Amino acid sequence: MLDKLQAIEDKYEQLGELLSDPSIIANQSEWQKHAKAHAKITDLVAKFREYKEVMKGLEDSREMLREKLDAEMKELVQMELEELKSREEELQEELRILLLPKDPNDDKNVIVEIRGGAGGEEAALFAADLLRMYTRYAERQGWRTEILDASPTDIGGFKEVIFLIEGDGAFSRLKYESGVHRVQRVPDTEASGRIHTSTVTVAVLPEAEEVDIEINPNDLRIDTYCAGGAGGQHVNKTESAVRITHLPTGIVVQCQDEKSQIKNRDKAMRVLRARVLEQAQAAAHAEMADARKSQVGTGDRSERIRTYNFPQGRVTDHRVGITLHKLDMVLEGDLDDIINVLINTAQAEKLKEAE
Repeated sequence: MLDKLQAIEDKYEQLGELLSDPSIIANQSEWQKHAKAHAKITDLVAKFREYKEVMKGLEDSREMLREKLDAEMKELVQMELEELKSREEELQEELRILLLPKDPNDDKNVIVEIRGGAGGEEAALFAADLLRMYTRYAERQGWRTEILDASPTDIGGFKEVIFLIEGDGAFSRLKYESGVHRVQRVPDTEASGRIHTSTVTVAVLPEAEEVDIEINPNDLRIDTYCAGGAGGQHVNKTESAVRITHLPTGIVVQCQDEKSQIKNRDKAMRVLRARVLEQAQAAAHAEMADARKSQVGTGDRSERIRTYNFPQGRVTDHRVGITLHKLDMVLEGDLDDIINVLINTAQAEKLKEAE
């Protein structure tokens, strides 16, 4: 491991020299490529340098203990030695995690699709709750959100809502949210106070750039139609809504959120690219015969992952067995306690597989 880390540090130094080379600076695309590579390993190199400092401190402390010291000084050096040993173990674990292969999608923006499942209007209302939860979480992270398409219901829910989250590391933190979210609560319309169980499916897709997935325009069928649903004079007057069918895969996306057909087409293409990329990556993963299912799930949108129980005020994530009795806070976007456990569990699984 140390040889590998030293090679990465040497590469880091070389990249630093290239970034100050006038001929590289003059070529912005080349400079940006090196800057991205440099930034990618900055945290790892910083951690490795701290590790080397700790190792030097351990060596110095052990050398001092070989000398003739008075009892008080010896005790101080011994205490420092124990602290350094503890830090050495922590850094070794952190370095092993940083050396794990990165998910190439981790730095991407995400497209989140929320659909009401079993439960009719109650499921649609909970879909709206989840949209609010993820929007609030994005705000806490300093990320930007944008609705791409939505099918609202008459009482404030959503049959389906698709939205974009833009921000550093968005996919790395939200990718474990894909799956079935179950809600248990008493609907406002339930006179007897009986608890209903409803489900909502969530799919979190990395946003695909044009360089990630090539879509041939000849493979697309694009239909336009009048937007439906509530909303002013514009509705049903012009064909601003767009439906795009990707013929090779049969994937269909539509968007009617904007009054402009051009904007709706652009939004629909962003969703289409993400879905085509997801399908291609899923096929590639399926071909890996020795692939193991992670403890945190496969990202399959048909897998039940979490229950939100309103009468008990609790949220349970079934993949890692964590239960939090702060439902109100979670629905206001306080998701870090759950997400951090999911990330740590996934890292532990990867470390186990790497042994």
